[in-house]
Order: sequence, then structure tokens, then C-alpha cells
Amino acid sequence: MIKTALPWWFVPVTLRKIKRMNQEITTHNELLVRRYDLDWLRLIAIAILLFFHTGMWFNHWGWHVKNNELSYSFQYWMIWSHYFRMPLLLFISGAGTYMALGKRTPGQFRKERYSRLLVPLIFGMFVVVPPQIYYERIAQYANYWEFYKTVFNFVPYPKGSLSWHHLWFILYLLIYSMLALPFLKYLRSPKSEKFKQKCLWLLSSPAALLFIPSVLILVTQIVLRPYFPEETHDLTHDWAYFVFYFAFFLMGIICYSIPKLWEAIGNSRKHFLIATILSLIPFYICYFHFRDLIVLPLTDDQVETVFDVVAIFVSWFTVITIIAYGQHYLNKPHPWLSKISEGLYPFYILHQTVILAIGYYICQLPWSIAAKYWAICFLTLVSCVAFYLLLIRPFNVMRFLFGMKKKVKA
Repeated sequence: MIKTALPWWFVPVTLRKIKRMNQEITTHNELLVRRYDLDWLRLIAIAILLFFHTGMWFNHWGWHVKNNELSYSFQYWMIWSHYFRMPLLLFISGAGTYMALGKRTPGQFRKERYSRLLVPLIFGMFVVVPPQIYYERIAQYANYWEFYKTVFNFVPYPKGSLSWHHLWFILYLLIYSMLALPFLKYLRSPKSEKFKQKCLWLLSSPAALLFIPSVLILVTQIVLRPYFPEETHDLTHDWAYFVFYFAFFLMGIICYSIPKLWEAIGNSRKHFLIATILSLIPFYICYFHFRDLIVLPLTDDQVETVFDVVAIFVSWFTVITIIAYGQHYLNKPHPWLSKISEGLYPFYILHQTVILAIGYYICQLPWSIAAKYWAICFLTLVSCVAFYLLLIRPFNVMRFLFGMKKKVKA
């Protein structure tokens, strides 16, 4: 019998430690390989866009075309979703961009970004977006082809017919990816360990995760919005919004690149939910003031300032709450998830044009607002899915134009 100099209790303790370390390594690797919760949340965010843009037919906000009967009821839920739907998508995109670089060299990453983002943007500006402008100005032209010639005058919308409309998201994502590439390379190098430790130290508590990012975003808007106010938000005056959305994109990168910070987000979900609910109280009080449902002892300019400040906190609080609960409850695979996820990008590119095209004819019917709303939602969903399955997914040329990977023959 071979004797050992190790005490009898050492081996089981060591085995337990090794087992725990292996579990931590496995969890860490899974975290960096696939996040099903991000896939589910991307699906939810795109679904919100479908409902939101359909609602634009019927609320009192300015849009390309409107129904003959409008309702304020849409604005009560749309005002909140307006402040978190695109920030949520950009946060998810930031995490996805960090993952995308992990599988590629910087050169391959640039090539992939141009193929996935620039090609669909150009294609969309000349093929997908023009029908939206046509339905807005349909009374001015005898037919679509007469209108379409004006696109090639290359005069930017609204004076002309060239625009990216809802595809601004793709343009921003392309620019953000290129701007963030040096930072992404840094985060994936050993040199970033001290930076990650500082971020973890700063943001590990629920209060810090809530207030440090939101205050930083607020500071950027205090600096930029006086020079780029909302009323000048067009093709050449986007800088306040550009920085606002870029902050969510960067936070997605940072939070996902630090596994312990990502874990801390999920563990703080209840604190985030409470903070979001509390932030919505002054948010809606200010909004109801403008609807004359509540009278505040402040001038309209003062209420608007308070609303703008609170809205920034609502944006970040809502996004981080959704991320936290998604991490906890949605990180589960599904047989259909990968197939659905593949079609979300083409669906996003198509959805607003289809909503406008279908809505133009539906809104001429003598139906109630509710009937029109749900008819447009349903027919848009069916049309986009059918177009994707029949005309985009099977053909590599169409897949290329819509930013999808080439279909490899079995």
C-alpha cells in the first residue's frame, strides 16, 4: 500500500475546489459563447418596434401619414417605449459586437460590418425606404415610377426623396462599430484587466449600476442638446442623439466584457425594477401635465426640463432592468430561436415600409381604430415573414442585400 504525505482531508477538499473551478470556467465560457437571453430580448425589441410604428398611424405625434381619426390612448404607452426601445437594441448590439470581434481579426471584423451593415443600408435607401416617402406624397404623383425618379436627384429628405428613415439604426451601428473597434481590441487584450477591475469596482453595486451610467449620459445631453435640440433632429443635426445612443452601445460592450459585472446585473434585478417603477412616477406626472390631466406649479419650460432629465434615467433604468430579468429568465435555448433570430434583421429592414404600405389602404376603410391597428400589425407580420421565407432566405443574392450570411449548400 502506497502511503501519502497529504492529510486525509486534503484530497476531498481539493477535488471540491477543482470541481467548483471547472464549473466557473464552464459558466464563463458559456457566457462568452452564446447568450440566449440576448436573442430573446432582440426578438422582443423588434416586436415592440412593430407595435410602436403601427401605433404611429393613430397617435397625435407627427409622422409620414396618419389615420383620419386619432387617439391619445396610444401615447400613454408609446411615450415610455419611445425612451427604451432603441436604447435596448443598441445595448444588445454592443454586447453582440463584442462577441463578433472575438471570432474575427480586426480586418475580418471590418469586412463583416461593411457587408452586414453598409450593403443593406445602401440597398434600403434605394429600394426599401422610397415607398415610405411615396405614400407620404402619393397625391403629387401619377404612379410610383414617376415618384421613384426623384430619388436619383440625390436631394436629402424632407426636401427631396433620398433618406434612410428607420435605417438610421443601421448607419449608427456601422459608425459605432468602427469607432469602438480600438476599444474592443483593448478589452480583448490582457492590458485591459486593470480597467475591467476598476469598472467592476465602480459598478458592482445596484445603485452604481443605476446612477453612474445614467448621470454620464445626462452630462452628455446637458452639453450637446443646447446646440442640437430635438427640433433640428434631421440628417445633419443628430449629434445629441448620436452620443445618447452611443452610450448604450458602449455600456453593452463594457457590461458584457466583464463576466462578474454581467452577473451582478442579473443579481440586482429587483433593485432595478423598483428604481424603474419609481422613475416612471415623475416621468408620467410631467407627461400628464402636458395633457392637462395634472397641473404642476411650474412653467411649461420647467416641466419640460424636468421631463427631459427624468426621461434619461427612465431610459437607462428600463434597459438595465430588462437586461437583468432577461438574463435570469430567458437564457434558455429553443429549437426555433436560431431560425427566428436569423430573420429578425430582414424583418427590421422591411417592417416600417410594410406598415406604411398596408396601413395606407387599411386606414381608408370605415373600421374602428382598434380594428385597423390590429389588422395592420397582423398583416405586416405575415407579409414580412412571407417575404423573408420566400424571397430572401432561399437566395444568396437577397441574403447579401439584407446583410445575412451566405447560405452554404449541404
